[in-house]
Amino acid sequence: MNPAQAHPAKAWTAYFICATVWGSTYFAIALAIQSFTPFGMVATRFLVGGLIALGLSRVMRESWPPRRDVPHLILQGILLLGLSNALVSWAEGRVPSGLTAIICSSTPIFYGVMGGDRLDRRTWLGLGLGLAGVALLCLRSQQVLSPLGILAILLAVYLWAKGTLHGRRHVKGHGLFGQVAVQMLAGGLVGALLLPFTGGMLHHPLTWRAGLSVAYLTLFGSLLAFSAYAYLSRVWSPTRMSTYNYLNPLVAVALGSFFLKEPFGLRTVLGMVVILGGVALVQPGEKETHSPSAPGGTEGL
Repeated sequence: MNPAQAHPAKAWTAYFICATVWGSTYFAIALAIQSFTPFGMVATRFLVGGLIALGLSRVMRESWPPRRDVPHLILQGILLLGLSNALVSWAEGRVPSGLTAIICSSTPIFYGVMGGDRLDRRTWLGLGLGLAGVALLCLRSQQVLSPLGILAILLAVYLWAKGTLHGRRHVKGHGLFGQVAVQMLAGGLVGALLLPFTGGMLHHPLTWRAGLSVAYLTLFGSLLAFSAYAYLSRVWSPTRMSTYNYLNPLVAVALGSFFLKEPFGLRTVLGMVVILGGVALVQPGEKETHSPSAPGGTEGL
């Protein structure tokens, strides 16, 4: 039986977690980089999160990831967590957190082009509408933006899509938290190895806000949301699953505007409405798919 069909509530819960928690992590990253370097943050959150995931895997008595899956999981961890996440963290020192989330919401377009799936007109219309909403949100900014920061975010989006699609094609085993542990430990190790060449762990004295932000990123952004993402990427198609990226800016822009005094106006509201319309078109238009590596039974969230 298809796990996505057997547990629709679990899939929708994972989707909601990715949309809301990862929307809030852009704000948390903006606070954390006040003290941490990008790779210092990557090393801390993913090494700690990976060890916790490994412990959960043992407590839940999951099977170990098959040997054939380990190289692919390591590659995923390097692309998604060691590189893509670090690029986003670096870019947030040059691009507002809300706008960073907005640019990252182009991910569904990358999946549509790179995934090789045949998408119907309704799905492409929804993707285009969502991207139009993203463009409206981009136009709201009156700040001078860093071209390098924007290029870094786009490269991060490409690496994220590449890593996710690679995992769907090559990872065949079960055991959600075991897979997440390998990915996080690989990404965290890359961050740790690059510390001596990228400014070390901290670039400013550690503040309580930065410390709490990294703790939040570790437990919620990494352990909870990435586990939800790993599950969702197995039981929904890439295009349907990735529409959570269109919802991230709603959370990120709201937090950035409220706490960091980033711009918020009528154009922002209109952009959010257009984004929601695009998501509404894609969601019922995309069929649920199942990858052989999709965890079932108790090996979910």
